[in-house]
Amino acid sequence: MSEARSVPDAVDTGVKGPAWRRWRDAVLQHDELNFLLTNRIPRIALTRFMGWFSQIRQPWLARLSIAVWRAFTDLDLSEARPRRYASLHECFVRELRPGVRPIDADPLTVTSPCDGIVGACGTLDGLQALQAKGMAYPLEALLGAAAAARHRDGTYVTLRLTSTMYHRFHAPHDGTLEHVTYFSGDTWNVNPIALARVERLFCRNERAALRYRLDAGPVITLVPVAAVLVASIRLHALDVLLHLRWKGPHELPCDARYAKGDEMGWFQHGSTIVVFAPRGVALAEGVSAGRRIRMGEPLLRLPAADRTSAGAA
Repeated sequence: MSEARSVPDAVDTGVKGPAWRRWRDAVLQHDELNFLLTNRIPRIALTRFMGWFSQIRQPWLARLSIAVWRAFTDLDLSEARPRRYASLHECFVRELRPGVRPIDADPLTVTSPCDGIVGACGTLDGLQALQAKGMAYPLEALLGAAAAARHRDGTYVTLRLTSTMYHRFHAPHDGTLEHVTYFSGDTWNVNPIALARVERLFCRNERAALRYRLDAGPVITLVPVAAVLVASIRLHALDVLLHLRWKGPHELPCDARYAKGDEMGWFQHGSTIVVFAPRGVALAEGVSAGRRIRMGEPLLRLPAADRTSAGAA
């Protein structure tokens, strides 16, 4: 078998000129057509197929697949750790070069666990969070009653990962992953077009609720949500891959320590992470819907009363 070539040598399909881009953007930006193409399809079957296809270790197939991926997106691998990809999956879960994601060291700052685009965010209305304008969902349906109660009137941030982004997620603060609850489910697309049309979408999709206790005191919950073509979640703290065919157990006790910025796991492609914090924890300055944020940048701000315990973490 021939050795895989590095991505910079990937096949050039010759279809990324101005005319192709205009056609591509017109298709992707047409709301109804976008929704039909990414949702009114056999979502679970295609997601399972993608999981199988992406793992095929054929260098030429990986190069061709990455070229097609680039034709439909603005995939940028300039920050990736230089390597040769033997499968599409290896490119999906690529690592970054050291130092390209500085971690904010302020002990009162909870950093973003991933690269993403900030979606709905702010203060919870009791146990209700916004999915999109005018469309809310209940935390009990997303997390379960006990986990939801910890965040009544708290703060939340929705982080959407596009398919081209860095797909690994990291510890937002020094702390301990205490428990994981896995929910099997559907694989609706999680882009803004679908979020505005499908009620309680996050509550329908496959997801995992991660109970994470900060050394500074508060418990936050990280919820990686799967999507079409993206129905596998890998956590370093567990010896099992969470995916649609896995039937449980659904409650998974953990005792995994992390320092701020340590890698916790990854999606097999890209999707969404929703972060919930208790009352008293605020959004960091500048965090608002539509902003692009990078892993390691400030996401939440702990109350000043926690300065002593945070500094000792």
